Amino acid sequence: MEKKLVVRLHASFEDMLQKDPETGTEFWLARDLQMLLGYKDWRNFLKVIEKAITSCTNSGFDPQDHFVEITKMVELGSGAKREIDDIALSRYACYLIAQNGDPSKDPIAFAQTYFALQTRKQEVVEQRLAETERVSARHKLTRSEKELSGIIYDRLGDNDSFARIRSKGDTALFGGKTTLDMKYRLGVPKGRPLADFLPTITIKAKDFANEITNFNIKQNELRDESGITQEHVRNNQEVRRLLQDRGIVPEQLPPAEDVKKVERRLASEQKKLPKRVKKLQVTGPEDGE
Repeated sequence: MEKKLVVRLHASFEDMLQKDPETGTEFWLARDLQMLLGYKDWRNFLKVIEKAITSCTNSGFDPQDHFVEITKMVELGSGAKREIDDIALSRYACYLIAQNGDPSKDPIAFAQTYFALQTRKQEVVEQRLAETERVSARHKLTRSEKELSGIIYDRLGDNDSFARIRSKGDTALFGGKTTLDMKYRLGVPKGRPLADFLPTITIKAKDFANEITNFNIKQNELRDESGITQEHVRNNQEVRRLLQDRGIVPEQLPPAEDVKKVERRLASEQKKLPKRVKKLQVTGPEDGE
């Protein structure tokens, strides 16, 4: 997610924050959140809210403490005013809504982190987003490698051919440096995959090359190791060329934190989240009155 988008979303969520004048309780209005999260239709967004309420109940919390039905006045185009239903949402309610939303939407991905952190420090949000993105990219690389391995075994019937082909692809991506060379350079512990210590951009580069190889093996009916190897090497070379054109040299990038440690840290933070959540106390209608 681009930094400019992160900054804009952060400002938008902050601007929509409400505060009850009597209790000082902070909350968001569902109709405001609907627009921030990219849902055009209120009825569709209500379905997400209903799932969030179910999640709240299943977590052992009373939804009435976090989802408070209210009414507010809105001005129509004619200048007249009309009363509409809305829902005041605690930070925890917003988090549950984000968790039940469409993660392919950038605002949803941002909201999942924003509300999970229970903080409004933008730099922390950015770090968490970057860590989540890296873990997600690593999982995706695992899937594309698994697919490539299956295709190769199906075509060649050789358990070792995938390792040979992947190694030659790495050598092409890293400018002549082998997988072992890169492991040594990055200080990868013995027995651990190189990809667990690569930065996000390189993980995505490897995954992209895999996806092209997987597609072309099937598209072009490649059935020999030589042909599949040439295809995979060529794809990694092209991805490397694209990176270099943008000033990125894969073998010169510094190592990243062990992705397994990052994943455990994110999982630990996730488990801690629901243990303590504030009840929402809103005394009456808000906007437009």
